[in-house]
Amino acid sequence: MKALVVYESFFGNTEQVARAIAGALGAAVLKAADVKPERLAGLDLLVVGSATRAFRPTPATAALLKAIRRGTLKGAKVAAFDTRMALEDVESKFLRFMARRFGYAAAKIAAALRKKGGALAAAPAGFIVTTEKGPMRAGELERAAAWARKMV
Repeated sequence: MKALVVYESFFGNTEQVARAIAGALGAAVLKAADVKPERLAGLDLLVVGSATRAFRPTPATAALLKAIRRGTLKGAKVAAFDTRMALEDVESKFLRFMARRFGYAAAKIAAALRKKGGALAAAPAGFIVTTEKGPMRAGELERAAAWARKMV
């Protein structure tokens, strides 16, 4: 199976999740800014992940998704993940409201991948960081690997 995991990370947490997923899949892993859209043609599985910033993917992830030509992912399975804080850990009522209203990066990434021709291999997933800068909540890397194994 030809698989690739693409990510963008600010504090290293999303990279840790991407590497756990890639390890479970036996896949290559690349930063979003380092991926040329033509590299994605012919993949069996593409997993894209991003830190959630302002309720959406990072700029590098968004730029990659925009650059992929429609139909490039036809015949490929796709999946999306993000890193985020758990709502119960967010002290601000306003931010909790905004997160419920606007969501997280994973669903937006998954929608973009489907528009480019991919078929979802798994529901979008969010992996929890304990604070904005991390670290990852205990067990999240194992949960990410288990999520990935369900795709194959």
